[in-house]
Amino acid sequence: MELTPYVDLLRRELAVAADAGGDDARALAERLTAPLESAIRLTLLEALSAATAEITRDLAPGSVHLRLRGRDPDFVVTPARPAPEAPEEPVPAPPAPTFDESGGGGTSRINVRLPDELKARIEEAAGQERLSVNAWLVRAAAAALEPGRNATSGHRATGHGQRFTGWVR
Repeated sequence: MELTPYVDLLRRELAVAADAGGDDARALAERLTAPLESAIRLTLLEALSAATAEITRDLAPGSVHLRLRGRDPDFVVTPARPAPEAPEEPVPAPPAPTFDESGGGGTSRINVRLPDELKARIEEAAGQERLSVNAWLVRAAAAALEPGRNATSGHRATGHGQRFTGWVR
């Protein structure tokens, strides 16, 4: 989206308003126009950013993002992903990693900030395994902390004296 036509429109409107004030007002308007251009652009970007936030709230789980390309904004629309179709036969859940759920006195709550794309991928993976997002994250965290265990399948990694770690999709 190019902002120049909007900035030019404001410049013309300022010139029209200054014409009513005479020569001194017209000269002042001409001197102020160039320094005001960056302020006008910034104000337009702030308004567009606020609009994308409102649209994203209404589109959830889809989203709209505002990106700058040079001096002009660009909108990126991410539609909501359709719910995955249920498989014809139930898929058995992989065995959960072993950890002591009873020792230590209960559970704790944490807040995690995730990029929208990662959150969507986690929700998709949890849905495929027929788990809640919380259960999927607990399983992934427990598997990641258990040495030699594959975080996604729960099976021990086997190798001939080699150790592999990390995430593979």
